[in-house]
Amino acid sequence: MKLADSHCHLNYKGVAEQQPEVLARARASGVVAMLNISTRENEWDAVIATAEREPDVWATVGIHPNEADRYPDIGTERLVARAAHPRVVGLGETGLDYYYEHSDRAGQQASFRAHLAACRETGLPVIVHTRDAEDDTAAILGEELGKGAFPGVIHCFTGTGAFARKALDLGFYISLSGIVTFKNARELQETARWLPRERLLVETDAPFLAPVPHRGKPGEPAFVADTCRFLAELRGEDPDELADATRANFHSLFAKTRA
Repeated sequence: MKLADSHCHLNYKGVAEQQPEVLARARASGVVAMLNISTRENEWDAVIATAEREPDVWATVGIHPNEADRYPDIGTERLVARAAHPRVVGLGETGLDYYYEHSDRAGQQASFRAHLAACRETGLPVIVHTRDAEDDTAAILGEELGKGAFPGVIHCFTGTGAFARKALDLGFYISLSGIVTFKNARELQETARWLPRERLLVETDAPFLAPVPHRGKPGEPAFVADTCRFLAELRGEDPDELADATRANFHSLFAKTRA
């Protein structure tokens, strides 16, 4: 299999301390592309530096919704400026998190809209985090798309089937993490069976959410192979073909990775 891990955090504790070894294990598992995601401005330089150093790693710039209150001044202009870097291929992760509510909801929404405006301006895709906020996420995406098109992905999808259909109707991709392999993820597994293959991505969200059979360990990009194999069996598809399809989708969505 040749795979793309569409969402990982290579500069987070649990991975950063052994980054060369983690990357070597990923490559040995067939991972040929990794997207290193940022969540705070103070990590942008390190995230980009990893992408500059590693030819199979790309970067994003963004502010996680849980960090929105810490970075109220990060607006569209600053995101656009940093997104000009050749190794920055997307904006985010951004979105809404009403589960933890570490940031005020109005602040989260303002930050989310600033990212989406930057996507319109740059043409880069948005990486959307949403938790317990499906209705507001869909409403804001719909409103912002009405001002001009931009591509994107709902990362680490754990939502309802109805929200999946809304995201697909908006033209978005859906990325599945190791959560889909968990025994208690029956509803998500039912959704994963019917998601159109041409809109499907796979990810690890490393160092979080290690899939079966690695639960309890820090996640790492190598484990995306386990998620892909599980999905292929769930959907009745060939693992190599699903890996090829999700990798092609990754490069289609994150077009700068093809440069």
